[in-house]
Amino acid sequence: MDTKKIVIIMKAFQVPLLVLLGIPVYLFLQFLHLPLVAILIAILAMFLGSYDLVRETFSSLLKKQFALDYIAILAVVVAIITQQYVVGMVIALMSATGHKLEDYGASLAKESLTSLIDRLPQKAAVVKGDNTISVSLKDIVIGQKLLIRKGEVVGLDGKLISENALLDEASLTGEPYPVEKYEGDSIRSGVINSGNPFVIEVTKSLEDSTYSKIIELVKNAQEEKAPLIRIADQYSTYFTGITFIIAIAAFSHFHTLTSILAVLVVATPCPLILATPIALMGGVNAAAKKRVIVKKLASIESLAKINTLVFDKTGTITLGKPTVTAFSLEKKTIDEDLLLAIATAVERNSLHPLARAISTYAEKKTSKRVKVESIKEEIGKGISGVYNKKTYMLSKLPNDQDTMAIGIFEGKTLLGIFTCEDEMKKQSKDVIESLKNLGLHLFIFTGDKLSVAQKLVAQLGIPIEIKAQLSPDDKEKEVGKLKSKKMAVAMVGDGINDAPALARADVGIVFSNQEQTAATDAADVVILGGNFSVVLETVLGSKRTITIAKQSIFWGIGMSIAAMIFAAWGLIPPLYGAILQEGIDVVVIINALRAAK
Repeated sequence: MDTKKIVIIMKAFQVPLLVLLGIPVYLFLQFLHLPLVAILIAILAMFLGSYDLVRETFSSLLKKQFALDYIAILAVVVAIITQQYVVGMVIALMSATGHKLEDYGASLAKESLTSLIDRLPQKAAVVKGDNTISVSLKDIVIGQKLLIRKGEVVGLDGKLISENALLDEASLTGEPYPVEKYEGDSIRSGVINSGNPFVIEVTKSLEDSTYSKIIELVKNAQEEKAPLIRIADQYSTYFTGITFIIAIAAFSHFHTLTSILAVLVVATPCPLILATPIALMGGVNAAAKKRVIVKKLASIESLAKINTLVFDKTGTITLGKPTVTAFSLEKKTIDEDLLLAIATAVERNSLHPLARAISTYAEKKTSKRVKVESIKEEIGKGISGVYNKKTYMLSKLPNDQDTMAIGIFEGKTLLGIFTCEDEMKKQSKDVIESLKNLGLHLFIFTGDKLSVAQKLVAQLGIPIEIKAQLSPDDKEKEVGKLKSKKMAVAMVGDGINDAPALARADVGIVFSNQEQTAATDAADVVILGGNFSVVLETVLGSKRTITIAKQSIFWGIGMSIAAMIFAAWGLIPPLYGAILQEGIDVVVIINALRAAK
């Protein structure tokens, strides 16, 4: 362990260290026959160690909430009354250590999430004439031009001014290959320049940029109160009742406050208070290592409880990167090269999974390049752009075949048709089979024709109920019907047309292959990239996290109750009981930290 990390740990645990130091100082002063000074040192140590305990208990009382801290505070008070000052200091040490372990454990659990924030540069090179000046990202305004050097992370969203650029988008999409962009294309923050330096014109402020939206999701996850803390609070009522019953029984037998103290010190319920949030934050951290952002901690518990899983088809179960097998020119009066160039310029900025196939196909068919303006994408309709004062739109066409047909229109006039075919992801069959084996009810909700969905299910070889030719509103209503049957529903999608259904589901899971969209806003869990196997890993990870969190609760309760019974029989003196409870706390919290693995 390096010196810097030792200093960080020492700083984090300085209060427990001061309380720990108070114990030998108290004993030494007693040895010197200075009892009054020794007692003052002991009370000061107990105050330092119990400060957070008392403050949080007072805050809970103001909110009319039951708090487990009552037991620990009562134990300190009884220790002072019975003049068991060393015991009181050990209880205070236990409380302070527990709280600092929570803070330190949570900071470890957040490490992967924090790295997302640290990755974004603090400054960017703003172009001023022939020179550049370094400016903080928050001070850069829309319209300014930025120079992005090779290897640099793009700090703000913008439009490419240079002729072309080569980008590494793996951090956002999982795409392992560099992506080429051309003049006028959109550039998202968070991507890396893999080629020559280029210039962009800023189109979004820092708070609205793609990468900042991801960071916002991270912060929301970190600030969300853990749902199982509320469950722990429910158990705390019973635990407190059991504690007082055993303490009264001990007093009835021994008729001394010391017997009550012996029970109270081993009943201090730090595991219930501390271990649960650490386990849940650990689950968020483990997900982040797979490039999965859990927007709300409550989603971990909800995902662990689901019994129904609904999939979108295109871009979710399938690659979402279909191949264009044919293009037909429907209007002979327009130049085919020009039309393909317009399609390329529009679709390169599209968020739809079909866009890459069309732009890739068109780029191969023509070397012509044009600039389009006023790019606009509408849920369930398509994407449009303006070229030479005319509006061109690409949208899906009704089709009786088992293929996808995308038409390019000028106004209402159909100019050309792209015929596309999709492929199933390699992981889909094994992942869906594993999810089926977990006992989940599986559905496919798709806007495609029933025959297309049936063909996919036949390839999977797994029985899945299909709802086809659904609009975004239809998907949302179908999810609502499942929930009305008391099903716990998770929805998995990848496009803005899935947003209503994602919001309606108990847990919405979205593949964020492109920039922040309505889908990622509506979802509870965001998967950066398109790896379908991550869905299974996320479901299993949530179940594992909740299992570990509950283990922490029940182990804490079980070990504390066992220790209380021994203490009530006079087998564990107060001092040894306090030390034993400290050991129980450490064991349970270490178990909770397993969730981060």
